[in-house]
Amino acid sequence: MITFTLHPEREKSLQRRHPWIFSKAVAAIHDASGQILSKKDVASGTLVQVNSADGAFLCYAHYSAASQIVLRVISFKQNDVQNGQLRAHLVHERLSAAVARRAALLAREGGVRLVAAEGDYLPGLIVDKFNDVIVIAINAWGMEALYAPIVQGLHQLFPQCTLYERSDAKARLTEQLPLRVGYIDPDNISPEYNLAGKQIAPNGTTIKEIAPTLYVRENDLVEMPIDVLHGHKTGGYLDQRASRYHCYELCRELKALNGSGPSVLNCFCYTGGFCLSALKGGARSVHNVDVSQPALDAAKAGVVHNRLDPGRCKFINCDVFEFLRKEVKLGHQYDVVILDPPKFVLNKSTLVSGSRGYQDINRLGLKLVAPGGHLLTFSCSGLMTEELFQKIVADAALEAQVEAQIVGTLRQDRDHVVALPCPESFYLKGLDILVSASFQ
Repeated sequence: MITFTLHPEREKSLQRRHPWIFSKAVAAIHDASGQILSKKDVASGTLVQVNSADGAFLCYAHYSAASQIVLRVISFKQNDVQNGQLRAHLVHERLSAAVARRAALLAREGGVRLVAAEGDYLPGLIVDKFNDVIVIAINAWGMEALYAPIVQGLHQLFPQCTLYERSDAKARLTEQLPLRVGYIDPDNISPEYNLAGKQIAPNGTTIKEIAPTLYVRENDLVEMPIDVLHGHKTGGYLDQRASRYHCYELCRELKALNGSGPSVLNCFCYTGGFCLSALKGGARSVHNVDVSQPALDAAKAGVVHNRLDPGRCKFINCDVFEFLRKEVKLGHQYDVVILDPPKFVLNKSTLVSGSRGYQDINRLGLKLVAPGGHLLTFSCSGLMTEELFQKIVADAALEAQVEAQIVGTLRQDRDHVVALPCPESFYLKGLDILVSASFQ
């Protein structure tokens, strides 16, 4: 098989079992006969061996010509490759192990992340289960090359579930992979094959149609609206499950403390997960702000579906930054402000500008928190460390001229597992901040 040899000293991250290799680390490429190759000679998705500068085996990885991460490790064990191919049952074993890690959650939650990419040693693969629907998102060439065993493994583990693919993230464009969305027929597995919305497979079997909105039980409190067919990413954000429960408990506490439910401002609300938790916790009002009208419509429908009072809610179609600035000028304040924005830091080159975005939005959010109230603020940017995020929010508090303390830290829920050697797989961090008073 093809061998990639690294420059001296560039094997240290692999010796610590980090799964990424960047282009500048590669010194030479050789085929099985020892002939020198260029990167253009290697097709994306090719399984290759990676050696240190002194020729020692380091790992097996899949190659990607377009990505900054030129190699993603699939195994550090030499016996996992036989005759140039991955061991037959490796993918199924990893899928089975990932499902086993989540047994307790699967027993009680309607929505569970089954595979969390690098966290489950399948880099570039996301799999979410919503009731009896499994959504697959492939974002790297290595998993594209393993398409068939991935689908086969999931079908064997969950034969009763409908399989649907949402491989339409921007990451695929970066990898120069085609976008692909549609039902998956487990009897006709091919990455080129797509049912394109049809429910009848070529062999005549019927695939169970997915409803436009799935309602998924969460935290034994509410049923979350999930749009698998057209929603963001796989259709819903399971990583915030624990934070939504924290919001529920916080609203309960504030209602018990003050005698009336808190007022809540829910920014970047999407389909209203935090809104449902806040209402269930006793919030007297929830203002939901998002730039997407379809998301707001789904959020309102979710309130009705859960038999909660839509009269306690407002659904505001507006740019969040614009809305916050107007609210500050009007002098409005809320007992709980939730900031759950999209990723502001896309890569290292956007770290500075993204950090400014986080600081700006947190400054505005803190100005809108009434004394004794809370800001629940989040970053889903993998390159944003907890330490840096805390510093940014601290600077925002200084600009907002408020006294504030961290009373809780929030993170991605437990099914979004983090591989210890790959800190980038810990991406979602949040703070519960108590605003006690202004400087003035």
